[in-house]
Amino acid sequence: MHEHVTDPWVRRAKAEGWRSRAAFKLLQMDEKDRLLRPGMTVIDLGASPGGWSQVAARAVAPSGQVVAVDLLPMAPLAGVTFLQGDFEDEAMLVLIEGVLGNRPADLVLSDMAPNLSGVGLVDQARCERLAEAALDAVRRWLRPGGALLVKAFHGGAFDGLVRRLREGFDQVAVRKPQASRGRSAEIYLLARGWRGAAVSGTNQD
Repeated sequence: MHEHVTDPWVRRAKAEGWRSRAAFKLLQMDEKDRLLRPGMTVIDLGASPGGWSQVAARAVAPSGQVVAVDLLPMAPLAGVTFLQGDFEDEAMLVLIEGVLGNRPADLVLSDMAPNLSGVGLVDQARCERLAEAALDAVRRWLRPGGALLVKAFHGGAFDGLVRRLREGFDQVAVRKPQASRGRSAEIYLLARGWRGAAVSGTNQD
């Protein structure tokens, strides 16, 4: 709690009106890689409390669209359509399809993180499962040439995830934004140039 309260990014987020310190991670990666542009359609997975959705909505306005999904509730945000539930459930897939209409996504964002158990192999498997879920969203909704920004964690599953991304994207880069805590094992993979190719499942690594 002390670390959170004294965190400079937490203080800055509160001062500048961002939902969470995570907003600065996306802002910094966007500054470097020019991910967000007006008019884009963005899907934000694991969106609550809304830091990334807030950044995306401001960047894609006025004609863009942000569809945010999370198991947890999220307070409304201008320019964001929020759907609460599991985006892998059939009913939720139908809802997302209805919001998107015939408009495929230009960018899929996933800042999802599992509840960590402290058991290395268990936590790695959970992280890998979330990354694979993000890839499922790519297969369903990302337009050819689109991009994916997904949280990953260093560990046994990391190299396999990079390989799978390279199967379907033209470029894959590793990013560690300044706002990401240095002691955290989290890292981000930016995959650009979706080819619409099949991406292998985890059982093929």
